[in-house]
Formats: sequence, C-alpha cells, structure tokens
Amino acid sequence: MPLSVQTRREKQKAELRAELVEAAHKLVQEQGYEGLTIRKLAKRVGYAPMSVYSYFADKQDILFALAEDAFETLARRIEEHPSDDPIEALRAVMTEYAAFGLGNPNEYRTVFMTEKTRPPEGKTFVEMHESNPAMKVLISRVEACVAAGKLQGDPRAIATTLWAVGHGTISLLITFPFYPFGDPQAFVKRMCDFALAGLMTQDVPPLTETTNC
Repeated sequence: MPLSVQTRREKQKAELRAELVEAAHKLVQEQGYEGLTIRKLAKRVGYAPMSVYSYFADKQDILFALAEDAFETLARRIEEHPSDDPIEALRAVMTEYAAFGLGNPNEYRTVFMTEKTRPPEGKTFVEMHESNPAMKVLISRVEACVAAGKLQGDPRAIATTLWAVGHGTISLLITFPFYPFGDPQAFVKRMCDFALAGLMTQDVPPLTETTNC
C-alpha cells in the first residue's frame, strides 16, 4: 500500500532527525562540548541552520536527544549480557555502563556531565522514565534481585544509588586521569562490589514518597 503524503513526510522528518543526532554524536566525539553548535551541526549534514532549529530549539535540546539515543545504545549492550544469577546480571549493567563511558569520554562528559537547566520540553518525570530504556533495564534487574531475596527495598531507590555510584566513578576516572586509580575496569568493579555489599545489608527505603516504584 503506498504511503500517504503525511506518512512520507513524517518518515522523512524522522530520518533527518536521526541523521542530525548521528552527526551530533560525531561532533561531540571529535570536538567535545564546545564543538556542538547548531551551526556546526547544520554544516556537518549540509543543511541551513534554520532547518536544524525546526528539530531542536537549542543546544540543550540536542543534548537531551543525544542522551536518549545513548541510553538506547546502552540498553542494547546490557541486554547482550543476561545471567541466571540476578546479582551478576545487575553487575553487567554497571560493567557495560562503565565501558560505554570510558570508551567514549568526550561524549560521556558532554551528555552526562553537562548541567541540564530544564527538563525536556513537554515531558513529565514518568515520561522521561518511560523513554529511558537503560534505566528500565537497571530497575528490572534490581527487581529480579529483590524477588530472589538478594536485595531488599525500593527498586528505584536501589537503582538510583547504583547509578550514582557508577556515574561518580566514571566521572572521576574521566576528569582525573592522572590519579592512580589503577586499572579503570578493576576500579569500577571494586566500587560496584562496595555498593552492592552495602545495599545487601539494609532494607532500602524509597527516595521520596511520590517516586517509589
């Protein structure tokens, strides 16, 4: 069945947006945060700057798009490492998150270490959660640990704690490369083990009264 004019336009728009996001990833990988501008992005794909503004209002909108795309990539990488042991499956999340960050330091610094002064336009917290496949995988693996009696408490709070530990560890490794952390992956594993050991000793309460799973 031939596509309608509207469907073709929507398809073309989605393809162009994907092209812009891919080009933005490359700009960040090559030039870091300062290299990501509307003008440079437009030049990279061969479009006028005003065409890019029809997809992204500003640089922060591009950062949100990059984050969403990065979380999708990360989720796919995590899913490649299932395990019958729920704790090992959870460790795989941390391992892949670290590998992603350490393997793409410019992109990690730009996407995950740049202050976001506002939430994505028109999105609630619940919608942000639903559009973050990596966090959903993390929470689902925490839930499996809770169901198996390996961890106790609120899955989102546990997941957020592990995310905070992972993010802090990767950020330090990227921003203080001269510090004698030892082997980066071994240090990540050590921090993960410390965090899990601590979480296993307590019943973790929700972060707030309104965001518990």
